[in-house]
Amino acid sequence: MPKDSGIGASSKRREDVRFLTGEGNYTDDINVHGQAHVYFLRSDIAHGTINSIGTEAAAGMPGVVRIFTGADFEGVGGIPCGWQVTDRNGEPMQEPPHPILAQGKVRHVGDPIAAVVAETLEQARDAAEAIELDIAELPAVVDMKAAAAEGSTKVHDDLTSNICYDWVLGETDEQVVSDTFANAAHVTTLDLVNNRLVANPMEPRVAVGDYSRGTDEHTLYTTSQNPHVIRLLMCAFVLGLPEHKVRVVAPDVGGGFGTKIFHYAEEAFVTFAAKACNRPVKWTASRSEAFMSDAHGRDHVTTIELALDGENNFIGLRTNTHANMGAYLSTFSSSVPTWLHGTLMAGNYKTPMIQVNVKAMFTNTVPVDAYRGAGRPEATFQLERVIDKAARELGVDPIALRRQNFITEFPYDTPVALTYDTGDYNGTMDKLEAAADIAGFAARKAESEANGKLRGLGVNCYIEACGIAPSNIVGMLGARAGLYDAATVRVNATGSISVMVGAHSHGQGHETAFPQVVAEMIGIDESQVEIVHGDTSKIPFGMGTYGSRSLAVCGSAMVRATEKIINKAKKIAAHLLEASDADIELKDGQFTVAGTDKSVAWGDVTLTAYVPHNFPLEDIEPGLEETAFYDPANFTYPAGAYACEVEVDPETGKVSIERFAAADDFGNIVNPMIVDGQVHGGIGQGIGQALLENCVYDDNGQLLSASYMDYAMPRADDVPFYTVDHSSQTPCTHNPLGVKGCGEAGAIGSPPAVVNAVIDALQSGGKDVGHIDMPVSPSRVWAAMNG
Repeated sequence: MPKDSGIGASSKRREDVRFLTGEGNYTDDINVHGQAHVYFLRSDIAHGTINSIGTEAAAGMPGVVRIFTGADFEGVGGIPCGWQVTDRNGEPMQEPPHPILAQGKVRHVGDPIAAVVAETLEQARDAAEAIELDIAELPAVVDMKAAAAEGSTKVHDDLTSNICYDWVLGETDEQVVSDTFANAAHVTTLDLVNNRLVANPMEPRVAVGDYSRGTDEHTLYTTSQNPHVIRLLMCAFVLGLPEHKVRVVAPDVGGGFGTKIFHYAEEAFVTFAAKACNRPVKWTASRSEAFMSDAHGRDHVTTIELALDGENNFIGLRTNTHANMGAYLSTFSSSVPTWLHGTLMAGNYKTPMIQVNVKAMFTNTVPVDAYRGAGRPEATFQLERVIDKAARELGVDPIALRRQNFITEFPYDTPVALTYDTGDYNGTMDKLEAAADIAGFAARKAESEANGKLRGLGVNCYIEACGIAPSNIVGMLGARAGLYDAATVRVNATGSISVMVGAHSHGQGHETAFPQVVAEMIGIDESQVEIVHGDTSKIPFGMGTYGSRSLAVCGSAMVRATEKIINKAKKIAAHLLEASDADIELKDGQFTVAGTDKSVAWGDVTLTAYVPHNFPLEDIEPGLEETAFYDPANFTYPAGAYACEVEVDPETGKVSIERFAAADDFGNIVNPMIVDGQVHGGIGQGIGQALLENCVYDDNGQLLSASYMDYAMPRADDVPFYTVDHSSQTPCTHNPLGVKGCGEAGAIGSPPAVVNAVIDALQSGGKDVGHIDMPVSPSRVWAAMNG
């Protein structure tokens, strides 16, 4: 029987009531008395030297409060990168400055040159159009391999080249690598592109800066996934403000997908400008502005080689990737193609020799950073495409080839620096074969052929490292901050509970799932527990929400704090029941003395904690509030297997997804309905990348796909109804809940399943095309079919 409350119950998301009734409080809903508005004048060329910025005429226009340029930020820190990568020779990456407003040069279309603060947004925009710019255009560097070439135009003049780092993970002895491939019975090689994406969350980025001259305190309201990190970066690296004088508030946030993790120049600007102008300053991005100022995702070009022995066992894997950083280093950008990507190249398979080489490049494009999955989708796509291609070349069943090479014993140390603690990849594949009805595919294929369509089946597996932490490991790998999290559990006198968490919810359902955990531990109704998040003045220091870490890391901190609460409450109950606290048991909201019928209710104990007048509590302080920090011992390792069936119209090349099944191992499940929703959303985004989305620049660095007219977001009729199964559960061994992450899995596992299905469909139609790069659009499919 399904549970109706607590851990494992599909409790309805309580936050959806306000979202669906228009009662949400988003950053753009916040208007501070006396606020001005800012409009950023952005570069319309990709690369150029700024000779002059004429603001005199614009400054005298109606409503203008002040105009800022890069000169106003001389001596002010730039936007920092939060992760230092060391290259193959032990040298630190090249790390150019990232000014709040352009200084000396512009380096991508959308680079902010000047900021006009005015009474209204319209007045600010009008004045920006009156600014006189003299910019000498320079050649743009867009292609990554061209950017690496000797003599290429440099994006940053003070760097030695456009190469940020040349990084290697795994086997470093080139002779061992060469021998592995030379002695292989079969080698499959594949060149592929992981296409650049724009996240496009429903809510664009917004920032409101406020300053109190009386208290010398700053408040920043912003669309952020991690308000404490934004505060830390602004205070420690950018503006040099005292941290206790800065409050960052991230209210309801309408989707993030990674793009709202990072500290952006606009946040620092409104904070700075609010004090400089002595009034609140507000900025809301337009959708067009978001296309050229939000961090983009993916953008890798890779050659991958898979070596197999005579019995089709994997014996070696080698990858060479060019990864685009864009014009500047964003907050986590350097870690995505390296430690979040290279470490996952083992996948679900026991491949003894792996070498990963990544060259990260600066180009005259928008900075690239983490996007849902962050490195793991890129790794999975490479690996699962080359395995599928190998199966076709060898004439073997692609599922059987995967099963033959699965890791089956745990814990397992991969050749690329990770230790998988637990998993059951054969069990997950069993679930997938049943959920996808693989046995019935032949009949469905025949039906499609009778209708003049080509039907294909694509299967893939994935594993990801998430619950991003622990601090001691990521610190050694270059992270410039710890990745723990924290929670404070405050029990009110009448028994209700407020839980202040460092994690931020922007679609994950924390306000529903977190209370399920606390309520079950104590045995009270979930409605008695509220979650407080998103305001640095109210919550303990936490590292935010990304990398599927909220429940595994922050949820574990919440469990630890609740355990402290229960232990103290048992001592109080022991006083009331005249027993030893070692004999007190808590179940269903009642404290009882073991082996007796003596009991006291949760509410009576909590009231006593705050009104302890009826007996002395010599060794116990009044009140009932505890804080815990949690830093896990390892990542969590969700894994799964996905299957996609497509129909291809041979006349037009149009691909339609007919069926999609996902079998995931997320460890223990707190709320199955929320997990289903997370997987559904991730698959939809993965389908978008596989079939539709593509961020394209021309040779001059102009963004050709800068609106929904040219950037194809998936719609409802682009995706099928999904079959989702997460009953294959191997609990995580190193967090108290046994949970893994679920938020990114769908976006990791779906792109290769879709592309594998399209290749299979064309193969069944007699076309051995080998590979088609994403997005697998009708024009690309038609071209592949017609040579």
